[in-house]
Amino acid sequence: MRVLVTGATGFLGNNLVRMLLVDGHEVVTTIRVTSDMRSLDGLEVEKISPDLNSTADVGQALESIDLVIHCLGFIHLGRQMFEESRRVNVETTRILAAAARRKKIRMIYVSSVDALAAGRVDRPSDENDLEPAKFPSAYVVSKREAERAFLEEVKLGLDGVIVNPGFMVGPYDWKPSSGRMMLMLWRQPILFFAIGGGCSVVDVRDVADGIISAIKRGRSGERYILGGENLSYLELWRLMAKVIGKRPPRVAMPNWLAKTVGKVGDMISFVFRKETEINSASMIQGQQYHWYSSDKARRELEYRITDVEDALGDAWEWFKANGYA
Repeated sequence: MRVLVTGATGFLGNNLVRMLLVDGHEVVTTIRVTSDMRSLDGLEVEKISPDLNSTADVGQALESIDLVIHCLGFIHLGRQMFEESRRVNVETTRILAAAARRKKIRMIYVSSVDALAAGRVDRPSDENDLEPAKFPSAYVVSKREAERAFLEEVKLGLDGVIVNPGFMVGPYDWKPSSGRMMLMLWRQPILFFAIGGGCSVVDVRDVADGIISAIKRGRSGERYILGGENLSYLELWRLMAKVIGKRPPRVAMPNWLAKTVGKVGDMISFVFRKETEINSASMIQGQQYHWYSSDKARRELEYRITDVEDALGDAWEWFKANGYA
């Protein structure tokens, strides 16, 4: 099968491309001139550079394509950058989905659990839990809007499936993405607090495998959560510290302190006229429990969840081998 993958240079994208190639698929990747191409070095892929906000360019890119997997995304957990978030997350999804519908091509849209409602300690959320929405950061709002745009095309005849990955860890994290947490723990001599909430931690290779399974088994118009082990951030950071051989954080950050840190981040953003990663929106979201059930994916996609500590170990060995640590 000839598969078009957007966002192929990203953390999930390049892991997915590797698995597709092993499975014998022919892979076409969309890249930008400014993309860091190291993640695709040595991989037998065709690289094209269409404007994904151009209907004409996208239509041409889909010629001779059998399947589209849309991994491209822009992540900003803040109160700013809505225009950029919507341009990348919503408009490219809308244009790709419309083109795939017209050409009768199946499309897998890689969304996020952030498009769903947050879970609770006593009850992880599932695919039906859309409300209440998470804090309306640029990422959350644009991902929810992108899902709605995608499902509108499904109503018009698109053969389309949504997957919602959890918090991914593992190797080939070139940017790095989730690996920034591990590198932060490695560089800090002492870190007393961990963020107060939690997340569904999953090996990025499990997510890639789940996406490949969704190609054949996913039902059109359905969402599938591709999550993992539901851990507090304190538990996750302690696991990371164990893997890298550092002293673990001691306690979870209380809400009052998180709010204070967020407000300080907002003031710094105001002074420098650019929103920092630490801001009130990101701190509010960091205190929530992003816990999810992957039972539907287990049943319908034969989705499998492997050990988180093994994934963190593979990630750390990869970081060391590639000069990050």
